[in-house]
Parts: sequence; C-alpha cells; structure tokens
Amino acid sequence: MKSPFSLRRPKARRIALAAALAFAMLPQAASAQRATEIPRIESRNGEHALIVDGAPFLMLGAQVNNSSNYPAMLPEVWPVIRKMHANTVEVPIAWEQVEPEEGKFDFSFLDVLLKEARENDVRLVLLWFATWKNTSPAYAPAWVKLDNARFPRLTNAKGETHYALSPLHRSTLEADKRAFVRLMEHLKRNDPQNTVIMVQPENEVGTYGSVRDFSPLAQKLFDGPVPDALLKRFDKKPGNWKAVFGTDADEYFHAWHIARYVEEIAAAGKAVKPLPMYVNAALASAFGRQPAATYSSGGPVHHVIDVYKAAAPSLDFVSPDIYARDHAAYLEYLRFYDRPDNALMVPETGNAADFARFFFPVIGRGGIGFAPFGMDDTGYANFPLGAKELDEKTLDIFARNYRLFGPMQREWARWAFAGKTWGVAEPTDPKAEHRQVMELGKYRATATFGQWQFGTDKPTGNPEPGAASPSPRSGRTNIS
Repeated sequence: MKSPFSLRRPKARRIALAAALAFAMLPQAASAQRATEIPRIESRNGEHALIVDGAPFLMLGAQVNNSSNYPAMLPEVWPVIRKMHANTVEVPIAWEQVEPEEGKFDFSFLDVLLKEARENDVRLVLLWFATWKNTSPAYAPAWVKLDNARFPRLTNAKGETHYALSPLHRSTLEADKRAFVRLMEHLKRNDPQNTVIMVQPENEVGTYGSVRDFSPLAQKLFDGPVPDALLKRFDKKPGNWKAVFGTDADEYFHAWHIARYVEEIAAAGKAVKPLPMYVNAALASAFGRQPAATYSSGGPVHHVIDVYKAAAPSLDFVSPDIYARDHAAYLEYLRFYDRPDNALMVPETGNAADFARFFFPVIGRGGIGFAPFGMDDTGYANFPLGAKELDEKTLDIFARNYRLFGPMQREWARWAFAGKTWGVAEPTDPKAEHRQVMELGKYRATATFGQWQFGTDKPTGNPEPGAASPSPRSGRTNIS
C-alpha cells in the first residue's frame, strides 16, 4: 500500500477491515447540487457524522490561503483542488470584504464563489474572518479597527492597550453579528442547494501575550460570580472566578466570554439558516501546561473545551488546527478533540508531505473531515508550518489519499458513524515502537513500518527493521 493503513480504533470494537479499501465502491458525486436538505451534525452512541444530502459525508477538504478570497484569485484555486481530488473547499469570507463601509454590504465574491464551486462540483465551508482571525482583527473593516473608543481593545495586566478586540463590549458584538446575519441571509436566498455545508464563525479566537482582558470592566466581572452554567458543568459551588477556579481563573474567564460572544453570533446565524457551525483552535502544547500568555489564551484549546461546551451550545463542535509534525503530539490532539460530545474534524493542518499520513488516524478515529492549509497556486507558503512550496510531488501525496477514498467517501462515513473504522500512521520518533496493534473485535491487526517485503527483517547491511524512515510512510498489515 502506498498510503498508511487505516481502520477504526477499538472504541466500539470496530470491524471494517483494510480489504474494504481494495474494492470498488459505487461512485458518489462530490456534491448533489439539486438537494435541499440542510446539512447537520448527527451524534449517536458517542459517534458523529456530517450529514450532507441526507447521508453521512466524509469531507476530503482543502483550505485555500487567507487572501485567496477574491474573484481574481479563484483561477489559482480550482486546478489544485481538481488535482487533489478534494470534495470540499474551505474559503475565508472577511468582514472587511462584505461591509467595507458601515451598513453597506457587498456579497459579490460569495456569488462568484458559489457559482464556481458548483461548476467544479465541490462543496464549501465558509470561514468568517471578523472580530478574530488568528486572534487579531486584521480582517475587520477599517471603520472598526480605527475606532478604539467605540470598539475597545483588550487591556493587558500592565494597563497597556493590547492588539486584540475585547469580547466584553456589545458595540463590537452587535456590529459583527449584524454583518454575519446578513451573510447568512444572503446564503439562504442564494444557496438553496446547500453548496455551503458548514460555517466557521470567527477564526482562531483568543489572545497571545495576555491571558485575559484586565480593563476596569473586565476586572469588575472577574471579581463577580461565575455563571451558573459553568458551575454546573464543572460541579462547582458559587463564588467569584478566583475562588472557584484558582490558577485557571484568568484563562477560564477569558474563554467563557469569548465563547459567549461567538455563541451569540452562531445562534443568530443559525436562526437564519441552521448550517453546522464550529470554531477552530490555535493549539497549546499537547504535553503539559505552558504559560497562558504564550498561546492563544481564551481560544478553544484542549483544556477549556468544557468551558466552550457550557458557554456556546450553538456550536456543533470545536476543532484543532494541527501543525505539529510530531506523531505523538498529533495523535494526542486527536484524542483531546475526539469526544462523545464533540465531533472530530481537522480543518487546518500543514501542507508539507509528512502531514498527509495523518489523514488516516483522523478518519480512522471517525473524523468527519480533514483539510490541509494553503492548497492553491498563488505561490504563498507558510513554512515552516507547511511546505516550502506546493510542488506537484507534494500535492500528489495528498491526492493519493483522496483518490483512494473518493469512490467510497459515503461508505466510509457511514462505517465511521457506526464505529467501524481504525487508522494508523508511522511515528516520527526513531525510538518509538514502529509496530501498532489494533483490536478489531475477534480480529487483531498489526501495522508495521520500515520492514522488508512480507514483513520480514531487512537483509544484513540495511537499516534496522522498524527504524524510522526519512519520510514516514505506509505500514504492512497482518491480520491474526
């Protein structure tokens, strides 16, 4: 096999075997454009499915670069998407783009995007870049960014003005919400066939460099009572934030107020058109706790997922943007976000070749979608997070996976929803065990890496069997 072996983990004793990959399944079109049933997230027995056109759907995704959200850039997008065999494209829609002047809206790019997505037979996920885009207001309109009296920034612990907008002010929330509702209204009128299957309200919320807002308003709220919904979620007795949460109080306070802000926006959008909605996380360390000011404090990092669940019930799930190349860290992030109350999706990951193998553990764990970032021909690169350049060889590594799963995307999604899939990928640590065992009910599958033909040791003079390869790759699988 050219790609890492993929089956389902033993959460419910999954029984779909690798042999299924070898059979031709009935082709499923990437989109059924005449359908009118609104997509949704469905959960059952701790498993989740993205329902599109009335059936489970596996999102073979790709995210374009941040500034590829203009008509002139789309010709640089579609050839890459076709080569990749993606069925879904994640595309930013910026607040500054749709409301450059307050109260004057322009959805012309969305109209072009919908038309061209249908022509290319792909579905869309819209990414709302507004109050937050990677924690900053860079994609908010100038009339918001330049009016700090009306739209206040955070204040850090030293009393200095911070770069991020504060989540505590109704003026900012109401302006953002109004624009988002207008976006959803336009979508409802112009996309009855549901080319758009999901929406991400805000992008990588939180703040770097300050654990929370320390303005007088924020401090007054921080010294006040913790909301009942959060007390119930954590089974805590009433008190102020410091008394209830101790050393976690600052970050939990910030996460609560950001999540409540996003909740209002998502709920207002869903009232217009109830598409699935999620927020993504710029992650904290997978192992141990680092100082909150060194990562996106207040965002949906793994240790505050429960805060988001209490604060933002209109969000269908929270998801990790994973740029960690380390196998152990990548799998740990998957474990954090794969929960009975949270569908697993990786909406952003690196587009370097070594990230392609992680597609298998994502979908093996029942993930509803996977999307490398920066998949277009604009020439932008976010190295070292991704590839130095998206050349044909690198693109083909991702395309192999999607070509393999494209014909059975519906079947795989159905199996995953039933808890019958597993997935593995080669570790990066040369000292790690390069043999992975999966319990499949009455069967046991062993995936090995770095071995010779038929699972035997390599001849004398060759690298040791099981040693990490320079480019992590597939495993040979034995069923016993």
